[in-house]
Amino acid sequence: MIPFPNTNEYNPYFEPYIQKFKGENIVDALAKGADEVSELVTSLTDAQLKSAYAEGKWTIKEVLQHIMDTERIFCNRALRFARNDKTNLPGFEQDDYVPFSGANERNSMEMLREYNAIRQGTITLFQSFTDEMLARVGVASGNEMSVRALAYIAAGHEKHHINVINERYL
Repeated sequence: MIPFPNTNEYNPYFEPYIQKFKGENIVDALAKGADEVSELVTSLTDAQLKSAYAEGKWTIKEVLQHIMDTERIFCNRALRFARNDKTNLPGFEQDDYVPFSGANERNSMEMLREYNAIRQGTITLFQSFTDEMLARVGVASGNEMSVRALAYIAAGHEKHHINVINERYL
């Protein structure tokens, strides 16, 4: 089981994401999140997946692509920190990624297959880390964060967006 991170292992911005899973097995939570996303995507029409809840907001497909892009970035950070890479990693501007993602033109089932492959890779990656690796800390976006905090952040980030979809889009 991946230990719950201490508050000094991540930027306070991520506190709401991490706290969503306090007391839970984060690997199980990641697997459950995959089930929730799969159920959500398969329950919606293509028109719903291409809808936004307000002008200038992302569509559901764009949100799904954002979740995938961000999870890949979090996993890259986790791998580098676990391997004791001391490079100060740059941040990324999520709003710059979405317009170039082509999400709305993609087949939703192909997106879902990609999402599930990414999530399985995320789970496998975090399961491969020893306790020592999980406790390692690196710097990204000018902030220190531990490998184990990144597992909780990835799950919490997704949960945040699924909650927004359920509350504002549906």
